Order: sequence, then structure tokens, then C-alpha cells
Amino acid sequence: MSACRIPGIALALLVGAQLVGCGGGGGPTEPPPPTVASVEVTPTAYTLTPGGTHQFTAVAKDEDGNTISGRTFTWSSSSEDVATVDAAGLATAGEPGEATITAEASGVTGEAVLTVEALFPSVSAGSSHTCVVTADGSAYCWGANTRGQLGDGTATSQLTPVLVSGGLRFASVGAGRVHTCGVTGDGSTYCWGKNASGELGDGTTTDRATPVQVGLSFASVSAGSEYTCGVRTGGSAYCWGFNGQGRLGDGTYTDRHTPVPVSGGLSFASVSAYHHTCGVTTGGSAYCWGFNNNGQVGDGAIGVRTNPVPVSGGLSFASVSGWGNHTCGVATDGSAYCWGANGFGELGDGTTTERHTPVPVSGGLSFVLVSAGDNHTCGVTTGGSAYCWGSNSDGQLGDGTTIMQLAPVLVSGGLSFASVSAGGIHTCGVTTGEVTYCWGYNGDGQLGDGTTDNRLSPVRVVW
Repeated sequence: MSACRIPGIALALLVGAQLVGCGGGGGPTEPPPPTVASVEVTPTAYTLTPGGTHQFTAVAKDEDGNTISGRTFTWSSSSEDVATVDAAGLATAGEPGEATITAEASGVTGEAVLTVEALFPSVSAGSSHTCVVTADGSAYCWGANTRGQLGDGTATSQLTPVLVSGGLRFASVGAGRVHTCGVTGDGSTYCWGKNASGELGDGTTTDRATPVQVGLSFASVSAGSEYTCGVRTGGSAYCWGFNGQGRLGDGTYTDRHTPVPVSGGLSFASVSAYHHTCGVTTGGSAYCWGFNNNGQVGDGAIGVRTNPVPVSGGLSFASVSGWGNHTCGVATDGSAYCWGANGFGELGDGTTTERHTPVPVSGGLSFVLVSAGDNHTCGVTTGGSAYCWGSNSDGQLGDGTTIMQLAPVLVSGGLSFASVSAGGIHTCGVTTGEVTYCWGYNGDGQLGDGTTDNRLSPVRVVW
């Protein structure tokens, strides 16, 4: 037969359908494409630092869990400030925070969480708050904020980091008792927080919840208890604010609302301020001045010093750090020394005996830095290990206990630290991987982990 004859009724039923085996044409009808039941994004969680990238992948699956090939996905980010994602699933980290990365196919979505953590070149633990500078120069603070010391324009305490207002790019910041100061890359100096004694250096006694500029430029600053000191690029030291016990070092007891030069014409490499002030000259000599009821000035006696006096012993120091009633320093050979009050073992010499001149810290460790807190001290060794000693009432030594220690004990967790900063009753440190951890008292949120729970060992700051 040359043709296929089909009855009329049957022909009508076949209108629009493909004829099989007639006139040499056609084949079987193609099955419909499988329905997408789920989309899986890999990995489900990832962490980057600002500017970093990561390739996410997505697969579509049917209701039986079988992979469906050939699907095109549409990618999106819940926060493009935190991270962007391109059409192929490559995510690029922006500012610190958390973003949900979503892949969509046929109306079905899958998700992954991308966390962006800032890099922290430096951290400073104050009395009840903490501040850091990130790799891009942004300053963040957290903890108590009763007088605007967090610099975010409010007086609201924060359990996690908040950005300091103003869009400034800092080289370093220093957290004091109830105020904070920082230095930008070009030496411009800003302060914020409590200003009752002129410690912000703007010529007033008005509290500031955002940064205000100090009249002079500095290479570094140290915020203390109601006063501030700094070193200019030429090595001259200046202080301003409360001058009780002669802590400004200008030979008087007069409060200063703008920077005044420290007496003596010494050239300093750094200074450290809290209730008294100490500094290391460019030649490695240590000098102190101010409050001295416990021998924390280190000249062998007690009594206020309104001008810098040399620390006894003839030691050559790389750095010194003072807090309320004691001082510690690292000699140029890496050995650590402390002097002053020692009721909690904060001098680390194995005793609770007050010392009016430097005594070596026990253990024979070699330090790159030490940081004196209220009644405790912490340091980082040349190998990156963190050790602490002294009062441990709230876990500020980070060894997992609340037992006072008269000599250095290793901070728990096996972390390798680049720096540590001892505060009032807490401690924070930056690891060699540039991640910030804190431990100790947390009643004001100064540990930055989103809680007010004390921590006896290091916890990671939460972004």
C-alpha cells in the first residue's frame, strides 16, 4: 500500500498528535523533564575574611534524591554589603557579617551561610570594653558604653562588635577606663567617650559618643583612667586630661583639656597610661610618673611623681605596660620584669610581696610583649604561646580555672597568639591567624561573644 487509510473518527482523535508507523514519519513521545524537588548548595557554611573569594556549587535533585543534570541556577546574596555572588556561584567577601547565599532552579532554592570575619592587627582591652582595628583600618568596639566609649553614636552597651562612627581608618586604638582614642594612618588622633576631665583632648569637658579630633598628631596613644598620653613622630610625649597624682608628667597637678608636653625633654618610643604612666625611650630606658602608692613607678620608693623618673635596675626595655598598681616590661633580651603591687601575684615572681623595683617573672620564658591588667598580667612568648598570672577571680587568666596564680600559666586552647591585651578583669588576644579571642569577666559584654557569661578559657569574638 502506498498510503495509510484512517477512518474519519480515528483521524479526528489524532489531530495534533504524531502518527506512528504511517508514511514513514515520527517516533515515541519524549517523557517530560524530571521535577526539581530540592537544591543542595555546597558547602553549607563557609568563612572568609574581607576581600576573600569562594566558589559555591549547586545540584538539583528529584523527589527520589537523584541528581538532575543540565539545570541552570540563579545565585543571590541576602546582604551584598557582606558578600556578593556572581552568576557562576563565586562569592566575594565584603564587610564583616553573615550572608545567606542562595541558588534557585525551577522555583526551588538551596542555601549556604557565608560568614565574613574581619582581620584584627591589634586589640585593646579597657576596663569594661574592648576595641580592635581591622586590616582595612576600621575600628570596632564592644562592651560597656555608658559614656559613649564605643564610639557608635549611642550610650548603649553592645555584646558584639559595632563600627566606630565617622568612616575613619585607624592604625591603632587604645581602650581606657571609660574612653577610647585612636591614631589614623597619617597621625591624626581622635578620642571618644567620657570627657569630664578633658581626656578627649578637644578643649572641652563634654562627653562624645563619636570621635573628635585632638589638636596634635601622634604616632601612638594610650588611653588611661580619665587621661590620655601619646608619642609624636619625633619622640616627644604629651598627656592630657585628669592630673591627679601627677599622671600627666608635666610637673603639676592641673587638669589639661588639650595636650601638654611631658617634662624632661626625653625622646620616647612608646608610653602606657592608666593610673600612672610609664614609657620606654628610644634608647631603651624606662621612665615612669604619677600614682605610686605601691612602688609601680619602679624607682625604689613610694610617693607621687609629677615628672618622669628612671626605673631602677639599669635594664634595657623593649616595651612596658602599666595599669592600676603595677607595671611590667619586656627587656631587650626577651625576659620579663614586673614591679609594684603584688597582692594577687600579678608580678609573677612566685610571691605576693610588693616590689618597688623590677623583679624577673618566674619561669624563664622569653616574651615578645607583656600587658598589665588590673590585678593580672598576660604575655606572648617568642613561640606564640600566651601566658597569664595574678588574679583569676573571673577566669581572666584563661587557664580554665578561677585559681590565682603567682607565676605564669599557659592560656588554654592551644592557640598561637600574635598579641594579648589585659584589661580590667578580662583579657583579649589576636592569634597568628588574625582571629580575636577573649576570656574572663563578661558582665558588660566585653568579651564580644554575644553573651554576658564569664569565660574561663578563650572564646571567639562573634561577628
